Amino acid sequence: MKLKKTIDRIPGGLMLVPLLLGACVHTFAPGAGKYFGSFTNGLIAGTVPILAVWFFCMGATIDLRATGTVLRKSGTLLVTKMVVAWIATIVASHFIPVDGIKAGLFAGLSVLAITTSMDMTNGGLYAAVMQQYGTKEEAGAFVLMSVESGPLVSMIILGAAGVAFFEPRLFVGAVLPFLIGFALGNIDSDLREFFGRCVHPLIPFFGFALGNGIDLAVIAKSGMAGVLLGLAVIVVTGIPLILADRWIAGGNGAAGLAASSTAGAAVANPAIIGEMIPSFKPLVPAATAMVATACLVTAILVPMLTAVWVRRHSTRDALREELLSPAAPPLKEGDVHV
Repeated sequence: MKLKKTIDRIPGGLMLVPLLLGACVHTFAPGAGKYFGSFTNGLIAGTVPILAVWFFCMGATIDLRATGTVLRKSGTLLVTKMVVAWIATIVASHFIPVDGIKAGLFAGLSVLAITTSMDMTNGGLYAAVMQQYGTKEEAGAFVLMSVESGPLVSMIILGAAGVAFFEPRLFVGAVLPFLIGFALGNIDSDLREFFGRCVHPLIPFFGFALGNGIDLAVIAKSGMAGVLLGLAVIVVTGIPLILADRWIAGGNGAAGLAASSTAGAAVANPAIIGEMIPSFKPLVPAATAMVATACLVTAILVPMLTAVWVRRHSTRDALREELLSPAAPPLKEGDVHV
């Protein structure tokens, strides 16, 4: 039975399927962790320690000895994504209550959900799309996108927007495992390969643990708002990313559009930030469900939109070359053979 291949056919399935299983456990057997205790409870309630190991391994995968073109491309996309998420957070904080929207179509939407859905690109999705539609350098531009992994960028954005205040020690605590992994991975390439193997296998584990903090009723209630949030991520981050890719990184915009997604790992950020700031804790279940939905929506639409974008530009470039190519010289009388 090919379960892995079946899960891989679902966009973001490696994260979303375990998350839904965890939500089922929480909904129908909320006391399962405490009942079984020991290692079973560790799997159910171990979001933070599992993520700590994952962040460490993600840091180890970053290789700064990449080419200048790759660093320029990835740096442009990274900075643009962060700035756009920061601006979106500032705007949202002026219209959305601190405790989120309570009723209507957007019930459950909060500044926390908006920030964590917009500030982190799905690096695996980006790399896969650009390997098919972009250049080798563009595909390798996910090298710096791992910097977005974890809650650090979300914390910086929320703090810079005045939505939350984090003590300096919390910033250090959030980034320290990542930095240690980064240092070890760049000191020894064997360690980078060794720890890098753990990145994907850990995703289902923290996805399941995250799901155990979500009630299925919350997912059903925030489903449409999550879909709209996913569409907003593509539009709000996609347009600036396309412009930055064309004007700064020297691309045709495809890489920017391919980066306008929500990462599966972003689903963990509301819960982690909620642990740091108790006032955010009531927002975590709805925010987690919305970010998970946004991840699924962007994972489906971004590859399709990128393919359309590339075909459109390929047709336009071919037409331009045809129009600019010199016309064939007229035949001379001596060139004609009967």
